[in-house]
Amino acid sequence: MALRIELKPSERLIINGALIRNLDRRSAFLVETQCKFLRESEIIRECDADTPCKQLCVTLQVIYLADDPAEAENLFVLQSTAILKDLPGAAPYLLEIHDEVAAKNYHRAI
Repeated sequence: MALRIELKPSERLIINGALIRNLDRRSAFLVETQCKFLRESEIIRECDADTPCKQLCVTLQVIYLADDPAEAENLFVLQSTAILKDLPGAAPYLLEIHDEVAAKNYHRAI
């Protein structure tokens, strides 16, 4: 089943690690095979990750887009442990994210 993606003018999209920028007009295309993609609205740039939670989100993006996410998964564990120490109330949310990572549902984990 194909996935239709519409892009606004100048909107960016990452598909399988390639950064694509739309030109000056709205456009649409179909993705006919399985791929890893993130729309610009879903992306947190590393330079904008100014809190531990945003840094964790960047790590989850790397895990999702990586061919071999094992190293980034280790970083995820370290970051989530640090967040848990500072913010014990985040435990239920971090557990849900951890469960998605363990199940390799990386996009859902983001």
